[in-house]
Amino acid sequence: MASSRHCEFSLREADHYWAIAYAAMASPCEVLVSCKTRSEAEELASLAFQETKRIEQKFSRYRDDNIIHSINCSNGETVRLDEETARLLRYAGQCHNLSDGLFDITSGILRKAWTFDGRIAEPDGDLIKSFLEVVGWTKVELRDSDIKLWPGMELDLGGIGKEYAVDRVAGLLSKTSGLSLMVNFGGDIRVIGESKEHRTWSIGIEDPSKDAGAVGVIELTEGAVATSGDSRRFCYFRGIRLGHILNPLTGWPVTGAPRSVTVIAKNCTETGFLATLAMLHGDSAETFLAAQDVTYHCIR
Repeated sequence: MASSRHCEFSLREADHYWAIAYAAMASPCEVLVSCKTRSEAEELASLAFQETKRIEQKFSRYRDDNIIHSINCSNGETVRLDEETARLLRYAGQCHNLSDGLFDITSGILRKAWTFDGRIAEPDGDLIKSFLEVVGWTKVELRDSDIKLWPGMELDLGGIGKEYAVDRVAGLLSKTSGLSLMVNFGGDIRVIGESKEHRTWSIGIEDPSKDAGAVGVIELTEGAVATSGDSRRFCYFRGIRLGHILNPLTGWPVTGAPRSVTVIAKNCTETGFLATLAMLHGDSAETFLAAQDVTYHCIR
């Protein structure tokens, strides 16, 4: 375990690397770095933990002291943005445009109409309809350094925030150490290889029908992996199993999607977007992914 000075995380020495573990963003977080000494591992662990918590504190919708809270409680007033937030929101806007409206960070409010706890759902159609009135990125006024939402609208960065954190932490540690590393936040993964050491990291593809076990293994020296699926958050409606991914155009869970979609691409932010968007395509998930320049695995 880590020393008392670093009780936020744990350290474990493995075969030619150190494993750093902590909890953040409602996920187990693991960082594997090919460093040789405990002191170096502690330094990198501290950097990783601090950057992760910074992003979580800044962009979590569950806090009442950050920029997302200020935007969501603005009641139609303009909110000033720092450059990092503006850049992330511009990316969200690009994702909305590329997805023809299927990927929409204003749709998080729809979660209030659904409970995905594995039981039978009794959705309120009128409630869903009322939420749809304040869903839609086209209703957002985003300029270079400020944003304005309709009253009642909310932003939810759940679809890109954790992936963004993975890329930020991986980039920071790579710039600091120059070492081969893997960052894994609840299955959202980024791998960066050292120029002199082309280390291969083995990543299991989870079987969505089982609590544990893998249906395959991905060997990666550089790039990112993200998985989207319904193994943990789902409900039943009229005998049909519905996953937690909601279509922002209808307010209802997507039907016909694979149990899980795993995408391998360049960085985690892009990879997570593609995995989620594939699920939003439902029956045509594989057709959508085949048209992208990525490697993917779908499980039905």
